[in-house]
Amino acid sequence: MKNTTESLKKSNVFAALAGKTNTGKSTLMNLLVGDKVAIVSEKPQTTRTRIHGIITRDETQFVLIDTPGFHNAKNKLSEHMLKSARSGAAGADVILMTADCTKKISQAELMLIESLKPLGTDVILLLNKIDLMKDKTKLLALIEEYTKLHDFAEIIPISAKNAINTEKILPAMQKYAVETESGEHYFPGDITTDQAEKAWLAEIIREKVLLSMFEEIPHGVAAEIETLEETKTNSGKPLIEISVVIICEKASHKGMIIGKQGANLKKVGSAARLEMEEYFKSKVNMKLWVKVKENWRNKEGFIADLGLNSDA
Repeated sequence: MKNTTESLKKSNVFAALAGKTNTGKSTLMNLLVGDKVAIVSEKPQTTRTRIHGIITRDETQFVLIDTPGFHNAKNKLSEHMLKSARSGAAGADVILMTADCTKKISQAELMLIESLKPLGTDVILLLNKIDLMKDKTKLLALIEEYTKLHDFAEIIPISAKNAINTEKILPAMQKYAVETESGEHYFPGDITTDQAEKAWLAEIIREKVLLSMFEEIPHGVAAEIETLEETKTNSGKPLIEISVVIICEKASHKGMIIGKQGANLKKVGSAARLEMEEYFKSKVNMKLWVKVKENWRNKEGFIADLGLNSDA
């Protein structure tokens, strides 16, 4: 008798997470993937490039494309972020649009919906943060408003933070799965992201800076892993040596990132090191420097060097 598991064909579904900034796209991706593949903060424009989150369930592989949030571009980096967001949506089998249900429909969301219509791709609307909405009648009114704006394939109220209704998302995506011609999934089944290790580690550093800073400074911050080496301690135990440069745009910002007597930089380093030690399952020795690169977000060459251009 033929093994029925061998006859089942494998399929992929690519879904773009689209939405304005700070609607919970990265939080949702990490939840669905079951691993931290995208950094999270309450600061707008936290996500700067397309990030793939990969979920393999038996014969179906779900590939989530976390795109930068839609916003008004104010510099070259922002332009690349918007281009990345648009191209990510254009190449998807289905689009998952996230919106904050505790807020009124914004101009940015109206523009996003209009930009998605010409693609002809089905859009599933995820109304996030229902845990913060006390009056559920407002939710019904909001759903009605969105229904008038676009013919959404589905509308699912969720809480990415508290995992409410999020179990409905993958079954909704399953409808758009496409059988693979090769018989294999697009990505290996044992990975959760295709993001390069150094890029992910740099993002962890930037996340800790975002969480420790306020106002305009975080937008002008980037991080770059200069060296990453596996060595051993004097006692022969595994040791990861990492040197990191944190880049900012102004000398005054450098002082604030470092903090009084280096307190803030130590805080950033300590938080990042703990997370990296959990990742590597090894002791981590990390050295941090802060460097000023004035107006770097408008310098194409530097943006490319950091891997933040839309073609990266």
